[in-house]
Amino acid sequence: MTEMAATGYGKLEGAREHGVSVYRGIPFAKPPVGALRFRLPERPDPWNGVRDATRFGPGSYQANRPLAPILGITVPEQSEDCLTLNVWTPAVDGGARPVLVWIHGGAWVIGAGSERTYDGSHLATRGDVVVVTVNYRLGPFGFLRGMDQGGGLDSTGNEGILDNVAALEWVRDEIAAFGGDPGNVTVFGESAGSVNIACLLTIERARGLFHKAILQSGSLNLLRRPESALETTRLMLGELGIAPDRADALRGVPAAELVAAHNRVAKRTVIPPFSPVAEGAVVPSRPFAAIAAGAARGVPLIVGSNLEEMHLYRFLDPGLDALDERGVVERCGAIFRGAGTSGRTRSEEVAGVYREARRARGDDAAPVVTWLAIATDQTFRAGALKLAELQARHTPEVFVYEFSWKATLPGKPQGAVHALDLPFVFGTLDTSDVGAMAGRTPAAHALADRIQEAWLNFARTGTPWSAGLPHWPPYAPPRRLTMNLGEHCAVVEAPREPERAVWDELLA
Repeated sequence: MTEMAATGYGKLEGAREHGVSVYRGIPFAKPPVGALRFRLPERPDPWNGVRDATRFGPGSYQANRPLAPILGITVPEQSEDCLTLNVWTPAVDGGARPVLVWIHGGAWVIGAGSERTYDGSHLATRGDVVVVTVNYRLGPFGFLRGMDQGGGLDSTGNEGILDNVAALEWVRDEIAAFGGDPGNVTVFGESAGSVNIACLLTIERARGLFHKAILQSGSLNLLRRPESALETTRLMLGELGIAPDRADALRGVPAAELVAAHNRVAKRTVIPPFSPVAEGAVVPSRPFAAIAAGAARGVPLIVGSNLEEMHLYRFLDPGLDALDERGVVERCGAIFRGAGTSGRTRSEEVAGVYREARRARGDDAAPVVTWLAIATDQTFRAGALKLAELQARHTPEVFVYEFSWKATLPGKPQGAVHALDLPFVFGTLDTSDVGAMAGRTPAAHALADRIQEAWLNFARTGTPWSAGLPHWPPYAPPRRLTMNLGEHCAVVEAPREPERAVWDELLA
């Protein structure tokens, strides 16, 4: 059955499915092609008649990532013309429902709002809310910095972030036509999507476009410095045989050639070559300091990470199984430099803190597991907790969680790995590849129910309290009360505090 909606740009024909009305592939900006490549998003053009909104729009061009098939990330249609969003609503009836806007992850190089894991129908029906999922430009299309490079290329490297802002502006202006309340918008996202939301918290133009935020496994520590972003641009120019003083010629390179050059560059770098840039124009050059100064004052947050995030990536590190305690210290040396105390280096101290703290708790302290715990904290946990701590200084409604449900599917990554929380949030345990990894047991479904109710109540009220969970207090030092979301949900005081504390010096 078809469903009609009228926006300020024209009429849409969607579909009635699973008890909700779904509108797919709605443009929120002009196609960023030709002269608009690498430029700021512009408002879309209106259309005459009725636009078909029964099919998802293309995702941004995708890079080669070995994790994509493991997580079931399939984006069959890809294009530069990707700036569309999707809406699930219980009814197009003039209601004023809470709105949840999802920003997908994928290391800024893969993923789309159309992934099966992100089916918004479950949340929309369960919570009587409107769910929106967004596509944005990935890889060089959204995060290539030309500014300071010369050669006529003036991109900031944050055009993909500004795509998210443009989508939220569309929500502000149009979501009432879908039964949503533009005055009660919650952004939520995971991994790269969570980092994007952390950036939005610091951007003046995004102020007032959303009122609450949920950040799952990603924070401001994952931003690049401008010099790092420019080095990636230089590598791309080199791969394509373009002189630096002709950098603007990148606008005319066929998209497939840009993607191929990106894949070659990615093989030569340790960290992902494209991500948001702390450059001072769009995103502050010191983003944590901006949060501390109140850039997001008054925006309640849920912030968290998964217990064993980096276990997802274990197969990408062939030398890991041979790691010994000396090897852990050497790896720490790339993060913690200089002298420590008692004649030890700082890297020796940090490795020792993790090893001894794990032993004291009865956790596995083998070198491999210890290193994965350090890498998890470096990439995901430490930045999340720093963001929560700084926001809580001026906005008391900050809630922290740790997701500890463990995947046990043979042949797949084991443990509470990165991205395992996604089907619990969306209610897609039974329909997604990640749901299969998590296990489709009654206990898994019970945890999914609790998480969805907490997220939905937060979207309604700004607090994640629900009948299925213990009382969830706000987060603040020194108690750092944290909700453990796992087989047994409980509030924990300052979990793994010795390990958390070692990162304070790096995230100041």
